[in-house]
Amino acid sequence: NMIGAGGETTSTTITWAMAELVRDPRVMKKAQYEVREIFNKKGIVGENNINELKYLKLVVKESLRLHPPSPLLLPRECGQACEIDGYRIPAKSKVMVNAWAIGRDPKYWSDPERFYPERFVDSSIDYKGTNFEYIPFGAGRRICPGITFGLINVELTLALLLYHFDWKLPNGMKGEDLDMVELFGANVKRKNDLYLIPNAPLPSLV
Repeated sequence: NMIGAGGETTSTTITWAMAELVRDPRVMKKAQYEVREIFNKKGIVGENNINELKYLKLVVKESLRLHPPSPLLLPRECGQACEIDGYRIPAKSKVMVNAWAIGRDPKYWSDPERFYPERFVDSSIDYKGTNFEYIPFGAGRRICPGITFGLINVELTLALLLYHFDWKLPNGMKGEDLDMVELFGANVKRKNDLYLIPNAPLPSLV
């Protein structure tokens, strides 16, 4: 059930993206400005305008690097014995790829723990699974079939949230104090719920 499976991973991705945005006011302001600039010109908030949100797409891509909703990709079975980096893997072995660890590997990413969407500017890295340092949706014949469905849902929902509301943490909490502890499982969720306060801006600003 692609829709059912995509619902939980989509909500997890949106939650992590919002958490990263409220932690970094610079990125939040930049993404929000773009969304309001594009949608104010069009007079409508809809999926037809999503491709114009270049920076928001970078935000989503960076969020998926740090927080792939499914940290361990679907298991594969080795069709024949092989050796990889000195490790012998017998035929019929079940292997799993740790997409979470790959996305934070300093061999491939500078300052890997930093949320920095600009790292993908002018980058050829995409979601197709051909860049093995970035595989939040997997790769090959078993790549996630719901990539398009999932991305449009994440991007449109984030765009709507940023367009209609300004966001802040409760009780005067600062972004750097936000708990980012993960709860590992089939999906990597936040250990603690994310609480944010929405504030509708003045009509003249939206």
